[in-house]
Amino acid sequence: MNLCASCYDTNKGKVKAMNETPKNSILVIDDSKFNITILNRILVPDYTVYTETDGRHAVAVAEKYLPDLILLDIVMPDMDGYAVIAALKQSEKTMDIPIIFITGLNTSGAEEKGLAAGASDYIIKPFTPMIVKLRVQNQMKILEQLRTIRRLSMTDQLTDLPNRRSFELRLNSEWSRARREQTPIGILVVDVDNFKQYNDTHGHQQGDAALQAVANVFMQELHRPGDFGARWGGEEFIALLSNTDASGTLHVAEKIRKRIAMTAIPHADNVEANITVSIGINTEIPDQTSSRDSFISKADKALYKAKANGRNRVRAADP
Repeated sequence: MNLCASCYDTNKGKVKAMNETPKNSILVIDDSKFNITILNRILVPDYTVYTETDGRHAVAVAEKYLPDLILLDIVMPDMDGYAVIAALKQSEKTMDIPIIFITGLNTSGAEEKGLAAGASDYIIKPFTPMIVKLRVQNQMKILEQLRTIRRLSMTDQLTDLPNRRSFELRLNSEWSRARREQTPIGILVVDVDNFKQYNDTHGHQQGDAALQAVANVFMQELHRPGDFGARWGGEEFIALLSNTDASGTLHVAEKIRKRIAMTAIPHADNVEANITVSIGINTEIPDQTSSRDSFISKADKALYKAKANGRNRVRAADP
């Protein structure tokens, strides 16, 4: 890795590595520029490093850069490390960022107090470069494992789409934003037509292939930053369209319906089959009287009407 283009700016407190490969990031909070320089030399080859010398500003810096890990000194003027970690743990943006205390306080009582405050680890000054590297590496490994677990818990294993839990979290966020900004939000509830019959005719393996085909269409058609598709459960899928009015929601729903109807699903015996879907849609500008449950329920009722009217069609919720 070429590091000669890296530079340390003590005014901006940031190490910039001229490298296109994304690196994990670390925020160093220490009032000693000497310690910052040492940690910079140890860490910059492997990480993007941000620094802050003032504990009072540390939380704002952490919220701005959202580092993967924070190295925090304990003994600092005005606001010590214990006060800083308490503020970081109270902030919704930074509360889950792992923190390693870096300090000259080498008593067991000080270490116990630091760990009890929420620190993930404890490094004693003066620094031993390899100890710093290994402790940081250990925290990064734990972080990646936690992220993998979280990703798996939010993903449907068959289709690789977000799962129901993931959709509900996204809906909470988008609903609040739409209500705050008074912008429309659209929803699609999609159900594979006659799926039980399809499974009975072609087998569960081909049924899984059909669900994966629907997921692929979702991935291809829901491509705007504000679009979010998920597997709702069984043969049902759901999509959220932020800042989208009724005509836009209908347009996306029709594109998905037509695309799925034209998708040939290959079978093991080289015979291709097709599936269709019915879609219920709803669009609202949320206000204080509307609810997310009602928002979904109206689209769900429209879906049942689409099925009752012959399937393979889109039906909008009644006004």
